[in-house]
Amino acid sequence: MLASGRRAFITGGGSGFGREIARRLAAAGATVAVVDLDEGSADRVVAELDGSGHQAIAADVRVPEQMASAAKRAVDAIGGIDTVVASAGVWSMGPIETISEADWDRTIDVNLKGAFTTLQATAPALRASGRGRVVTIASDAGRRGFPTQSAYVASKFGLIGFTESIAAELADDGVTVNCVCPVYCPTTSMGGEVVAVKAAQSQKAAQAVITSAAATNPLGRNATEDDVADAVLFLISEQASFLTGVALDVDGGARLGSVPGIS
Repeated sequence: MLASGRRAFITGGGSGFGREIARRLAAAGATVAVVDLDEGSADRVVAELDGSGHQAIAADVRVPEQMASAAKRAVDAIGGIDTVVASAGVWSMGPIETISEADWDRTIDVNLKGAFTTLQATAPALRASGRGRVVTIASDAGRRGFPTQSAYVASKFGLIGFTESIAAELADDGVTVNCVCPVYCPTTSMGGEVVAVKAAQSQKAAQAVITSAAATNPLGRNATEDDVADAVLFLISEQASFLTGVALDVDGGARLGSVPGIS
């Protein structure tokens, strides 16, 4: 169960995993600052949340000054920050010969620098809370390399290392810092991008790509927003109070090995 009255700061909260995590936290009694580059999306999520006192904040995680301002606004609006979920992320794909510097920089800036600016801005409030919880959203691409996804993979490997480092740094103040590593989820906007690219490359229908991905997962289905939110809520809960620096695979067993020539 969650400690009562949690005050959460969620980046990328306007859609996908961030939106579902915001909804689940609010339903559990937390007050939530929904931070997103798209102010309209943040406003719509806040309007959906159970309870009152939630705050929509427009900010770009790539810009430290904007994140510092967002953290201050959240502290003023919801009375502090004791919970942070760094969910803002983008996906990119392309062979190393053709990926542009702009695409590389955008991917690293949002996925990795964005977590840095978020934690830099919120660390003082987390330390002061005496019960801080941080969860970053990495990926199965933070566990192993995938061809033509070098920028994305680099950002997510880096995010796991960053999470471990900040876990060690904030431990003295009772702040836990953990990470979840979801496999592809077709129902998020990023998952939709992945489906569209794979469908174009394979010349298959989008639904065929989704069905094939599910069939190749050991548990026989794709990830959902609920799966990821469940893992995040656990890491924020009191039952996870002795876990920090953990990277938790939410992948249906996708990392499990097979015997060559047999399966």
